[in-house]
Amino acid sequence: MADTTEGRAALLRREYLAQTARLPWHELQAWYARGCVIWVDGELDLVELAVQLGLDNTALFEKLTAEGGVAPMSEQRALAWYEANPQVWAVVAPPWVLVQQRAEANAR
Repeated sequence: MADTTEGRAALLRREYLAQTARLPWHELQAWYARGCVIWVDGELDLVELAVQLGLDNTALFEKLTAEGGVAPMSEQRALAWYEANPQVWAVVAPPWVLVQQRAEANAR
């Protein structure tokens, strides 16, 4: 089972790396309107979180949610981002879009 999980994780990692992009927040408005956007703290590995989401790692997401590292995109943050239209990192992990804003020094 471990080999199967590791193989799936490697496949997801390749797919999500290829699908990760930096784009203006305004381009994600339709996803936000559908309630599909998950905010990710800028210190966390966005692609690895997408992989864990794809692996249905509920325990990790419950822990990170409790610690404030991930959350559904709040109305307040979405409004602030709408007004500033920052460049954000995003990865689609259907049906979700994980987004994060990172300092330039931390950006990949």
